[in-house]
Amino acid sequence: MLDAPAARTDGRAALELIRLERAEIGYKKPLLPPLDLSVRSGERLAVLGPNGGGKSALLKSLIGLLPLLSGRRVFPSGRIPRTGYVPQAHRVDSVYPLTSLQVVLQGRYGLIGLGRFPKGPDFRAAFAQLEKVGMAELAGAAFRSLSGGQRQRILLARALCGEPELLVLDEFTSDMDPVASAALLAEVAQLADLEKVSVILVTHEISSAAIYSNQVVMMDARRGVFEAGSTEQLLTAERLSRLYGQNVAVARRGDSTVVFVESRRPT
Repeated sequence: MLDAPAARTDGRAALELIRLERAEIGYKKPLLPPLDLSVRSGERLAVLGPNGGGKSALLKSLIGLLPLLSGRRVFPSGRIPRTGYVPQAHRVDSVYPLTSLQVVLQGRYGLIGLGRFPKGPDFRAAFAQLEKVGMAELAGAAFRSLSGGQRQRILLARALCGEPELLVLDEFTSDMDPVASAALLAEVAQLADLEKVSVILVTHEISSAAIYSNQVVMMDARRGVFEAGSTEQLLTAERLSRLYGQNVAVARRGDSTVVFVESRRPT
């Protein structure tokens, strides 16, 4: 393990929520050489790469769901930031059904403490988040009866209900069609601005990453690829083509970014 870092004097530490220093991530064996990565207040960090490239492992290492094999996870503010987490898939428990409102209320327990019962302000906060994600009319509906897209909206409301400083989304639009996915990611960006929440987004939607992130990680652990930097600098056709092993074109049209992946018909 590394020694505790010296305090920074350039003012940047006060803006950092989490910092990985010489961190080895993985399950029993390191997926990559030791890496450094910082998540700052107000950032939207997109994590891109092919399937099996270690994206979820990086995300879970950042927020403490997966212990580091070596190195340090540092909290420059002196405390762990409040984090709202939305996984890429949710297993519906048919034996123990909950309503949408009850699922969202789960997000409050980090504030009120386990073993305590939610009170009026907690219910109002939960319902307010349901309204923000457009699901207020389904507050009393059984969570297990909802569509995949509706469940993800409920889980987003649950993550926001805990008043997080950091919102972590692990391919949470993977079960949606492209139009629904783009619409929900746009809503997340608006909500993040409204709630003043930093965002880490693991996604395969390169165009969405280009639009809604200001920092990006490009990684493929199988080939030892790890790059982190600004979205503007890293999201280039050359780097994306190298990352995915296919010809990728990037076209910027005003405020929009369009990504084309070259495909060939079978001969």
